[in-house]
Amino acid sequence: MNVADDRERVYGGRALSARRAERRQRFLAAGLLMIGEKGYAATSVADICAAAGLARSQFYDEFPNREKLLLDVYDVVQDDARDAVVAALAGVRTGDRRALVVAAITALIDSLGSDPRRARVSYLEMLGVSDAVERHRTRRRTEWAAFIEATLRSELGGDVVPPGGHEFAATAFIGALTELISTWSRMPDPRPPVDRIVDTMVAVLGAFVPDLDAPNRMAD
Repeated sequence: MNVADDRERVYGGRALSARRAERRQRFLAAGLLMIGEKGYAATSVADICAAAGLARSQFYDEFPNREKLLLDVYDVVQDDARDAVVAALAGVRTGDRRALVVAAITALIDSLGSDPRRARVSYLEMLGVSDAVERHRTRRRTEWAAFIEATLRSELGGDVVPPGGHEFAATAFIGALTELISTWSRMPDPRPPVDRIVDTMVAVLGAFVPDLDAPNRMAD
């Protein structure tokens, strides 16, 4: 064993922190694979360890139980989806409001809906596990609602308020989009084209956002 400094130990030429980070990523990938295919209730710690190619003791070094792994896998999926939407919105430099909506929804579908395992973790496997899991899921949905509300306020300006107010509009939009992507992700191949989801959600958002064909403010 060599000591790189007072904080970092090196084994076999690799820092211990790097080894642990890689091990954690392997467990998270195995969790997405197994929970996304078998379901949370049917997935054991042994299944996760076998898929990751790691020992049971190593699992418990990273996670106190299966439930914490589920939460962390869910957070990875949600964070990836949020980052995809943010990048898509930032990439729309010209065009109208409709272009923003199309870009954001397409990115979200690509991140969540195109991989049935990610959709299953997001929309099915978090349900009915425990009160703690439900509170976590609710917090993440609230974050999405706040993100959509902030985006609407930025685009519409302070003078335009959707019917029912920004908070209800964002919540209604999330509910419709969640059910639509969840349903689409479970359809047998060939699934209906993504454009159909986008068209549906553009129509839904049109009830809250006036004049979707107006120039978007984010391009300014």
